Amino acid sequence: MTHYLVIKCGGSVFDKLTPEFFKSLQIIQESGKWQPVIVHGGGPAISQMLDKMEIPTVFHHGLRVTTQEVLDVAEMVLSGTMNKQIVSKIAASGGKAIGLSGVDGGLFLAKPTSLTELGYVGEITSVDAEVIRSLAGQGFIPVVSPISMDEHGQHLNINADQAAASLAVALNGKLCFISDVPGILVEKDGALTPLKQVSNLEIEQMIELKKISGGMIPKAKAAVDSLKKNVKEVVIVNGMMPDCLIDYTNGVEVGTKIFLEEEILHA
Repeated sequence: MTHYLVIKCGGSVFDKLTPEFFKSLQIIQESGKWQPVIVHGGGPAISQMLDKMEIPTVFHHGLRVTTQEVLDVAEMVLSGTMNKQIVSKIAASGGKAIGLSGVDGGLFLAKPTSLTELGYVGEITSVDAEVIRSLAGQGFIPVVSPISMDEHGQHLNINADQAAASLAVALNGKLCFISDVPGILVEKDGALTPLKQVSNLEIEQMIELKKISGGMIPKAKAAVDSLKKNVKEVVIVNGMMPDCLIDYTNGVEVGTKIFLEEEILHA
């Protein structure tokens, strides 16, 4: 039986990934036990393009406001440049990939977030993963941009962490966040040490105490959220280690595994 492994790859990590990382996707797929699916972001590249096109960026409580103009650029970068670069890198490593967005095949249906101040930003309300299963069945590695649309056809920008979590739920698969560090790091004896596993309650506490910060916060929150929606397993791994995904699919303990504390209480 083939299991789905949804791999979330952020825009800030993408440029650092080696050809060996992309080769590992093909190796995992060829094992027959796992079907990789990539969901990617692209925040830094969107910011660069907005600067290049001299489109002003307005922030509301630290979050970018997505006007129609900003949305057009985000879609151009995410569903265009970034998506095809990942497809090309997988192809160059001998794999067969195909790029799509949440709009294609009705993959993600979304609605605008209640924070209307943020403009065309949405959250996923339902997933029709048939297009992913169909592509996987034909031997492709699907590469998904999170741009989605609502029931009226309005395109919306979706957080890539949330998109990956929603897709993992729909595919009844496991979810792997690619980072440029070996998981969630905590200070121990004056040095930063990766946690082998951490619970949702510990994550909440660490965010409160500012022991988790920056880009790790949305990853950790999306990981917990996906577990609550019945994703089988969530792990944050270091994409700078080329064999991280192969090791993970072979049962080796890598990165930080995240679990719900309630599971242990009821065990």
